[in-house]
This record gives sequence, structure tokens and C-alpha cells, in this order.
Amino acid sequence: MPSNKSSSTIYQFYNCRILKDGKLQREDLWIRDGKILNPEKLFFDEKGYADVRIDCKNLLIAPGYIDVQINGGFGVDFSSDVENCEEGISKVAKGLLAYGCTSFCPTIVTSPPEIYKQILPRIKLRDGSSEGAGVLGIHIEGPFISKDKKGAHPERYLKKFRQGWDDVLDTYSTLEGVRLFTIAPELENSSDIIKQMVKRNIRVSVGHSSANLSQAEAAVKAGATCITHLFNAMGPFHHRDPGIVGLLTSHKIPKGVTLFYGMIADGIHTDPAALRIAYRAHPQGIVLVTDAITAMGLPIGSYKVGQQEFEVTPEGRAFVLGTKTLIGSIVTMDKCVKHFLEATNCSIEEALEAGTRHPAEMMGIAAQKGTLDYNSDADFILLDDELNVQATYIAGELVWDKVTGNHDKRVIQRKGIS
Repeated sequence: MPSNKSSSTIYQFYNCRILKDGKLQREDLWIRDGKILNPEKLFFDEKGYADVRIDCKNLLIAPGYIDVQINGGFGVDFSSDVENCEEGISKVAKGLLAYGCTSFCPTIVTSPPEIYKQILPRIKLRDGSSEGAGVLGIHIEGPFISKDKKGAHPERYLKKFRQGWDDVLDTYSTLEGVRLFTIAPELENSSDIIKQMVKRNIRVSVGHSSANLSQAEAAVKAGATCITHLFNAMGPFHHRDPGIVGLLTSHKIPKGVTLFYGMIADGIHTDPAALRIAYRAHPQGIVLVTDAITAMGLPIGSYKVGQQEFEVTPEGRAFVLGTKTLIGSIVTMDKCVKHFLEATNCSIEEALEAGTRHPAEMMGIAAQKGTLDYNSDADFILLDDELNVQATYIAGELVWDKVTGNHDKRVIQRKGIS
């Protein structure tokens, strides 16, 4: 039982290195009521101390990973499993805990309007818990994208803004729960649509696009702040017109705006050299994403994502069935972070922040998620020096550990009291 003035249990994680202010620091982590606690206020203002002490055995502590582009996993496809939508979200949310992912944006790809109208109202924002990672909001990726850069999106369902905002309403019916929207900025009326999305507190990302740099800059001026999976499904960089890629160094980004860009760091979608170029050009904007599909966590075989069938090869590549067109990845967030670290030779801190702080900043939730700052949500992971996930916590509660593979509050208390 708590012996402090507070009625809540105070946890102290010690013998650890925590990621704070961009550096791994030899500090203890204090938790109360699911939040990061300032120990100075505890000591000096409350005269308090820890009720439970947990020896981390020199592990690293970082914020939980945040994945803003994930199409499904563990046999679930968010865009086609209409009948079992809620169960599918829960299954993926639970599975992500083993990979250190504590929050995510279920991504719905290009589909016919009737699919959107059935699925979107049923995906609810929710906090993470022992039942699974938290749902930050929906990422809509399609159908307002370029026919020429559709990638694996089915062309027959692509649309244009012929009637402006009415096309949006006719396609989706509702935008409740939507927090991220991918658009091809060269489409007519796209700037007006971007402004309408931003008014509704929806982040706008440019992608699946043939836009030139001027069109991309116009989108940013209208309010877009992100790029969807940089280099993939967009025009190639050219020295006379760098296209969307040119946004990374554009002098027309409005003052005070940070442009973020998603990067699938799986070693398949982006060559390590391209990854290094992007990172060195604009390090503070990189956001690691999985773009994971149904087959994440499953063996080699044939599956479905949205309206497309695909196959996973022994090399870990996912292709549209019968083609060589990539259709998302089967990578997990922990592997993205490790590959990014290896490919760029950046610091461990920079690699971790690309999967934590940066996506939180991109989504406008950095005051609650993505850091270990005082009063932020106590969503964090324990890692060894090779960045292998050893345990995952949400709101200060152990929700997964490598030993048991699941939530068992008794384990941490038995190990931790000293």
C-alpha cells in the first residue's frame, strides 16, 4: 500500500539510462497515476518517496514507439475486414505491444465508398492499456491520389475532387476519428480540401503523387505538413524539378512549420543511400513508419490488403499478386529503428526519436506522447543495447515483457521491490 501522502502508488525505475532531452541520461524514472513524475517536486514539496522500486539492470528506457501508417498485421487488414473491424483493431493493438509500439494510426487505403462508410465510424480513438496499443486516430490513404503513382492502390476506385468538399463527404460520409489524410496535391481543388482538413484538426500529408515542387509547396502553404512514405509512389528527384522530395530543403516552408516525412526503413522500400540522403538533408523531420500489412507477424504466403491480393516472398518482400509491385511491408517498428540506426550511422538517441518524438510532434501530441518529459503519459519501453525490446509499459503499467510474453503485474512487483 502507498505510504506517501498521495493515495497513488509511486514507482521508481532505477539502474537505467533514460532518453530525455535528446540524450541518454543516467537517471531514474518516476511514475504516478500513469504519468511521468518530477522527483524534485515529490521530494521537496511532498516529502515523498517510492513505494515500489524496479531495478532495470542497466537497460535503456525510451518512449513507446508510435506508428502513424499501418494497414494491418497478424492476419488482419483494416481496409477489408468489415465484419470484424473492432476485433481486428484489437488484435493488432495487442500484437504491437511485443514490438514496443504503444500508439498507432490504423490506415485505410483506397477502397469503394461503401467500405469507408462501414469501417470509418467503427474505428474509435482509445487509450492504450494491457489490452493493446492506443489508437491515435485514422490515417486515410486514398482514393484522392495520382493514377500514375497509385502504387498498389486499385485504379478503379481512385477519385478526383470534381465537386470539391462534396466529393469528400460522398466518399467517406464521416471524418470523425480521422487524424491524418494523404492527398496528391496536383489534383484540382486540392488546396481547398487541405484547408478544410486542417480546420478540422486533421493533419494532411502529400503522397502517391506526381506533383512538381511548386505544387507540393502550394500544398504546404495551404496547410499540409507531412509527406507519405518519402521516395515511394512519387516522382523521382530531378535536379531541375526535385518534386515532392524537394520539400525537404525548400525555402518556401512557412516560418515555424516543421515538415515531417514518413520513411519505411525496412531495407526494401528505400535503399540505405536514399535513407541517408533524406536524413542528412532534414534530420528533424524524419518519422519512421512500418506501412505494415496483413502479413506482418505471419509466415510466407498469399494474403489480402484492401481490395488487392498479394504474396510474401522468402526474402520478406510483399508484392501485388502476379506482379513486382510492392504493397506495403511486413516490418515492425523495432526493426525500423534498428535498420535506420545501421543505415545512417546516426546516434541511438536520434534513431529512437525518429520513432517516438518525431511522430508525436507530427501528430501534435508531443505534450502527451513520444517523450519522457514530466507530466507526459508513462508509455515507455525497456531496451537492451542492441535495441531489442525487453518490456513495454503503457500508462506506467507493464503490458508486455520478453520473459512472459504478456501482461503480468506480479512479475514486475516481485522483481522490483528492494
